[in-house]
Amino acid sequence: MMKTVTTIANALWNASNAPAFFGFSRALNRPRETQLRILQGCLAQNSGCAYGRAHGFATIRTYKEFVRCVPVVEYDEIQPGIDRIRRGEKHVLTTEAATHLIPTAGSSGPRKLIPFTPGLQRQFNCAIGAWVADLARRHPGVLFGPAYWSITPAMQTADTQPSAVPIGFADDASYLGGLKSWVVHKALIQPERINGVTGTEEFRYQTLLCLLQERELRLISVWHPSFLTLLLDALPHYWDGLLEKISKTNTERARELERSDPRRPQTLWPHLQVVSCWGDGPARIPMRQLQARLRGIVVQRKGLLATEAFVTVPFAGLHPLAICSHFFEFVDEQGGVHLADELREQETYEVLVTTAGGLWRYRLGDSVRVTGFIGRTPSLEFLGRVGNVSDLFGEKLSEKFVSTAIEQTIAHCGATARFVLLAPDEDERAYTLYIEGGFPPDVAEVLDAALRENPQYALCRDLGQLLAVRMFAIAEGGYETFVHRAAN
Repeated sequence: MMKTVTTIANALWNASNAPAFFGFSRALNRPRETQLRILQGCLAQNSGCAYGRAHGFATIRTYKEFVRCVPVVEYDEIQPGIDRIRRGEKHVLTTEAATHLIPTAGSSGPRKLIPFTPGLQRQFNCAIGAWVADLARRHPGVLFGPAYWSITPAMQTADTQPSAVPIGFADDASYLGGLKSWVVHKALIQPERINGVTGTEEFRYQTLLCLLQERELRLISVWHPSFLTLLLDALPHYWDGLLEKISKTNTERARELERSDPRRPQTLWPHLQVVSCWGDGPARIPMRQLQARLRGIVVQRKGLLATEAFVTVPFAGLHPLAICSHFFEFVDEQGGVHLADELREQETYEVLVTTAGGLWRYRLGDSVRVTGFIGRTPSLEFLGRVGNVSDLFGEKLSEKFVSTAIEQTIAHCGATARFVLLAPDEDERAYTLYIEGGFPPDVAEVLDAALRENPQYALCRDLGQLLAVRMFAIAEGGYETFVHRAAN
């Protein structure tokens, strides 16, 4: 019965995605027309909001006028407007009210809050619909069983600041909204005991318990591949207890699992067809390691999906720009700004995005390279974060934020550091604090706590993707040694 309900839910969801799929397919040959139509729609819809009045949205008729009237911005420049939204003010960045504020890592502060509106939800649905429909066409077996999604953090810390707008979603299906959200809930595995879990061990145990009970699991969609790798690494440790727990409610499944190998996922989920995860930039090597582990199972690169915007869609084996969702501009290495149809293969660009959520010519902070085209639309590969941002596992530690955290740590500990450097070590899955001077032994622990103010770093730590900050004490000559090595 459960399999039937899931199959029907998948079929309904896939049918509802058909318009997005065919609309996206047609638009791939008309990127400029599609993009300018989205821009004009955003301007017309939001001409009456405070930001629209301040920048003359009602008078803008062409893209050149848009560039002249609307500045390129970073988060710090629109944060005052978002603070007004948080206090309950309407019509600030958009005429639509924000339904949620979605937390993500900040560039200079510990986090950003991104407004989520009904219009932005529709834009996300356009990209998700095209992706999922294409996935079902290429791998139709995914329709005949449940899926497990983990895109947003399940172990979020409580927000202590007052807000008139809810912060964050309860689950990933809520991004879709309305009837689609209800249908997707029926198609997804829902670890009911995960909400409210704060401990890593309990989170992994409950997630694995839920997954192991689903013999018909067909699709796993996660953000960083190490999230799934660490889950699978923990499975042998919990194996006996999980089997005992499952045997109390499903003896047939327990007996089947007893004949399986917890170190071989293919034996646990014989119908698992696709694992979708990040696979570009710093996630490339972890994805390859996961591929080697999941022999016979397709590992799909998810493309570039940010809290702020859906940038590329996994589609037809490539990653074309989500031209039906938001309005995009691209800054080349010389500072020139281009539209989607003006990009050149193998060139590198920084992404600017305008969304129905109230981001206008917003620096997303991501660098991409054009790897090819579908129709006339560029297919993009994510290279990494623009500027000094360390992002091994999705922690997004910016230079400004780390610098502030180190200053606060030194002041808190009463240290007298002559040289301080925080460096990532991907092989060890940790950051090392190199420090010279007088400092207490817990300085690394204090810094680790300060870095946890970044929600992405905290999540990576809680899930074990990153280990605690380590300390390397330098006796003398730290700065001199660093400069010498950097110069050579």
